[in-house]
Amino acid sequence: MQRGCRVRLFKEKVIKLLLFGCAALAASVLLGILALLLFYGARAFKEINPLEFFLGREWNPDAYGEPKYGIIPLLLGSLSTTLIALAIATPTGIASALFISEKLGGRLKMFVKTLVEILAGFPSVVIGFFGLTVLSPVIARVFNIYSGLNLLNGGILLGIMALPTIISISEDALEAVPLSYREAALALGADSWRASVKVVLPAARPGILAALMLGFGRAIGETMAVLMVAGNAPVIPLSPFDPVRTITSTIAIELGEVPFGTIHFHALFALGLFLFAISLGTNLIAESMLKREKERFQI
Repeated sequence: MQRGCRVRLFKEKVIKLLLFGCAALAASVLLGILALLLFYGARAFKEINPLEFFLGREWNPDAYGEPKYGIIPLLLGSLSTTLIALAIATPTGIASALFISEKLGGRLKMFVKTLVEILAGFPSVVIGFFGLTVLSPVIARVFNIYSGLNLLNGGILLGIMALPTIISISEDALEAVPLSYREAALALGADSWRASVKVVLPAARPGILAALMLGFGRAIGETMAVLMVAGNAPVIPLSPFDPVRTITSTIAIELGEVPFGTIHFHALFALGLFLFAISLGTNLIAESMLKREKERFQI
């Protein structure tokens, strides 16, 4: 009997050590990436004025005479595509999550949730290819413009790619609302949809906000799809039909050909560090919201 207990305790210790090792490895990788970005990115500011970098309105590292390293057009490109994506994905994602949580059940619910998870793992290059070959001609024809490779196209694709994240986490937040909330609303005479919209949805608001924050992080960090369809012009967009270039696209396009150790090379790492800070801040806020949601309902 004692030997069996010792074996079980030994197995538990081994499992704990393995789990701790996996967590430590993940944290080490994250810290290593951050250290690499800091090591190379900070060097950019030895030769680039930080005000010029963060407030400059032109990104042209290959300019004759004086190269320009202003991130404003790249930042606006990233933010504008992401905002269009959220404008599309937010109502669609929340409505879908509400329908899955409140109206579906059993195997059908599991089947629909599985489809959502499959969409989350869909290769971004395939979605970009769809935008390039199908969506781009449609946009050009509908709006009577020369090219459909623009801000609107990139925003639509990012909205599609952010949908699974928003749906999945919003659905989890709705599921976390205690059944007593629904029962109380029904007891007061509300029908099932009114109870869902007026009671359950507001109760799950912190979790849904966290889902939107993570959807924002998913969209602003996407590279391949937006690189293929957004036009890749580092200019400040003035309409949804203007071509744009995002921060991620700039790094992907230029890093493979830039000479090692140059100002341009370090400027690209500074872009990566800036994007890392945005993504990290977004995820920390979202995790804080989710934690507050769990504590609120004591789950």
